[in-house]
Amino acid sequence: MLLARREFLAGLGLAALATPAPQTRLILLGTGGGPSPKRLRSAPAQVIVVGEDAYVVDCGDGVARQMALAGIALSRIRAVFITHHHSDHNAGYGTLLLLGWVDGMKPTVDAYGPPPLARMTALIAEVNEVDIRTRIADEGRPPFAGLVAAHEITTGGVVMERGGMSVTAALVDHPPIRPAFAYRFDTPERSIVISGDTAPSPSLIALAKGADVLVHEVLYLPAVASLVANEPQAKRLREHLVASHTPTAEAGRIAAAAGVKTLVLSHFVPGDDPSITDEMWAAGARAYFRGEVVVGRDLMVL
Repeated sequence: MLLARREFLAGLGLAALATPAPQTRLILLGTGGGPSPKRLRSAPAQVIVVGEDAYVVDCGDGVARQMALAGIALSRIRAVFITHHHSDHNAGYGTLLLLGWVDGMKPTVDAYGPPPLARMTALIAEVNEVDIRTRIADEGRPPFAGLVAAHEITTGGVVMERGGMSVTAALVDHPPIRPAFAYRFDTPERSIVISGDTAPSPSLIALAKGADVLVHEVLYLPAVASLVANEPQAKRLREHLVASHTPTAEAGRIAAAAGVKTLVLSHFVPGDDPSITDEMWAAGARAYFRGEVVVGRDLMVL
């Protein structure tokens, strides 16, 4: 929003009046929920850019491509955060780091998330051993070993502090996956909270208290029946969706209880139904939250 205003003013020859570009930006790389590829939205991922450094939260399939479309070089990644181990949140993890290595990523990149993150990280080199060995010999690439340091977390608390920025994790309720986390980024400029996948969770409200931006997953309940209609395990899938995700109205209640300034809806379930308009997504949240409600889109900058 600030970026768009600055570009508009500059176009009018009013660059002196333009607000300086923020040093902390949030880019929604992918906003669709669920493991299947979608036509309308990419898989869940976002990047928080602080100065020249990039911090990726979740790695849905295609995250590396979305980073390129967002204009953020993979070599700028300093840390990766995984909220939980569902495939729509981690399928692109290994690929992102492998391609980051090709793109000039420098050690050490830190990775944070629940177990078995360390084992997953170790397997990146094993699965891609032929490619890594060939590129080192044929292209003069540096070793892949030592590029990434995995940090497994099982409880809430501060997980990283760097250059005036802190990242705090909180356990959230996303059955049957445990542990599952939300993350809060506090930079000198802004505070940004990423909910991850969660049912309404008091711990998330506590984590998001007074935050500038809360990115919260969202479920549109009226569409659940049609979403699961053609699934052979429809009853079980519906029970999972209702028990482990957050309806639109509840997202608004959570934002209001936390006292955040802006609520950004993302991880849309269903994420590939063009009949659900932006206003339909936002209406439930706006009934309970008086701050700004943003219906997220892939590659949106906030």
